[in-house]
Amino acid sequence: MSFLKYIHVAFTSAFSALLLATAATAHQHLPGEQNALERKALLEGFGWDVATAEIRTEKIAEGLYVLFGLGGNIAVSVGKDGTLIVDDQLPELADRIKAAIAELGGGGIDYVINTHWHFDHADGNNALGPDGATIISHDNARHDMANGGIINMVIAQYHQAPYPEAALPELTYQREMSLHFNGGEIELQHFSHAHTNGDTAVFFRKHNAVHLGDVFNNSGYPFVDVGSGGGIDGMIRFCRETLAQIDEHTVVIPGHGPVTDYARLGQYLAMLRTVRDRIQGMIDDGKSLEEVSAAAPTADFDAIYGPESASLGFVNRVYSDLSE
Repeated sequence: MSFLKYIHVAFTSAFSALLLATAATAHQHLPGEQNALERKALLEGFGWDVATAEIRTEKIAEGLYVLFGLGGNIAVSVGKDGTLIVDDQLPELADRIKAAIAELGGGGIDYVINTHWHFDHADGNNALGPDGATIISHDNARHDMANGGIINMVIAQYHQAPYPEAALPELTYQREMSLHFNGGEIELQHFSHAHTNGDTAVFFRKHNAVHLGDVFNNSGYPFVDVGSGGGIDGMIRFCRETLAQIDEHTVVIPGHGPVTDYARLGQYLAMLRTVRDRIQGMIDDGKSLEEVSAAAPTADFDAIYGPESASLGFVNRVYSDLSE
């Protein structure tokens, strides 16, 4: 998830109020209804209106596109073998996503690759799985989708409910997997625990493009989901290993934010390394989380990734990871 605007003071106040209201009435509802209330509060806190959301399309190359809507960026491969997408946002948007793909010349969605288990990248499984799409993910991502769990976003915690069988990945892998589809190789690789314990980098070898899910956030500071097995060292390794497989001409599709390139991913990796080393140094000196946050270890990156307030969740999760 992108957490640049999630940490903003106004968002924090509104989101906290929504979650408190949800908690206050939760005892009156069954578990399914409670989860629906939590999800409604979450979407409202993000400022996401599923009723009015539009899908925007960007062409990467012939047969490869990116869709932007609510949630994670969607890569789309359209060609003679059918339609494959990477991530699928929210089920409420499924018809609009399919309509956008139809405008690109695609038919029904044959394959969905989930880069990880978080709702803003995989909840669309609930619509597309029953609709006949074959879903693919890392083993750990499927496990987390099947079991559900708490996503600790620092300012709030969201309980992602377990997915039904029809919405779960049917094909999984541990280290790497290849699909030969639409005239080229689509390679899935898991380098390490990073954003979560089940991240996937999707390489479109024919088009010299890669989708990194939320390992790479190009709209602000990243979220390291420590509770889901993520870690800053793994995120650094994941980005480093990706850079080793691409070149200066590669199109880099982030989990959030605009499509970019090799250089931008390299800058992001340098930021991760620098902030990690600063926080580790302060931990070694016995500094508390409050002292580390007050020291503003991201200050010289705020002009790129957002104001200091936007970095607090990032600093919190990196500190939690390294101190453990």
